[in-house]
Amino acid sequence: MGTTRWLDDEEQRTWRAFLAATQRVREELDRQLQRDAGMPLAYYQILAMLSEAPERTLTMSRLARTTRSSASRLSHAVARLEARGWVSRCQHPADHRTTLATLTDEGLIELEGIAPGHVEQVRLSLFDNLTSEQTRQLHEICRAVLESAGEAPAPG
Repeated sequence: MGTTRWLDDEEQRTWRAFLAATQRVREELDRQLQRDAGMPLAYYQILAMLSEAPERTLTMSRLARTTRSSASRLSHAVARLEARGWVSRCQHPADHRTTLATLTDEGLIELEGIAPGHVEQVRLSLFDNLTSEQTRQLHEICRAVLESAGEAPAPG
């Protein structure tokens, strides 16, 4: 083991500000979705990712990676969304070990109703506080962090 590379004062301030800012944005988005749609941010992310997929369908493993969720947590969330009629699951026709999740027509209608309020909250919580240059810099920072871990940035 080598020597610990402690954070300098500027890095420490930046790290703490990053943690506080990202937590605040997530909390505000979660609160808005709970209030307006009765669902947590994680459920909205599932619906949104399925809405962007071909035929509104993804394998559960791909959906877990895309939403950064564990398989068990995703399975629980999708079961809740299934109970509401917004998502359906079935076995992949070519591989019975693989489960497919599909956004239903009802789920798409629900998502389309929720999206405007969510986007407005994203603007209020994040983008209204940034200049266009800061937005570009934030995107570059996020890409660099994801790419350094061997991950592709989220689509779109």
